[in-house]
Amino acid sequence: MGYSKRRIKKIALERIDILMNLAEEAYRKGELDRMRRYIELSRRIAMKARVSFPKKWKRRICKKCLTVLIYGENCKVRTVSDKNCPHVAIKCLNCGNVIKIPMVREKKLKRKLKRMKKEDK
Repeated sequence: MGYSKRRIKKIALERIDILMNLAEEAYRKGELDRMRRYIELSRRIAMKARVSFPKKWKRRICKKCLTVLIYGENCKVRTVSDKNCPHVAIKCLNCGNVIKIPMVREKKLKRKLKRMKKEDK
């Protein structure tokens, strides 16, 4: 009995969510090897089912050391307002890796507001 692609993707996303919740629990208990294994499995499921990893979890994994990032506990979160590319910088305190998430939506909104002010004058 074959499954439809939509159903396979739904099952994959559910399992990824379950594994990531288990990884977070394992980190809190101090079982780092188990946590890495859960993350590995969830990433492998995403690749096998050709599903993009959920943003909710993608931003909470350090790609270098495969740990769950818990804000304020094992990572620092900062907003960097460069003139060209403002972004959120998440720094893993275990390995020092920095994840940069661009603030494109905010930049577009700022441009739009500037244009509206010019038109009003």
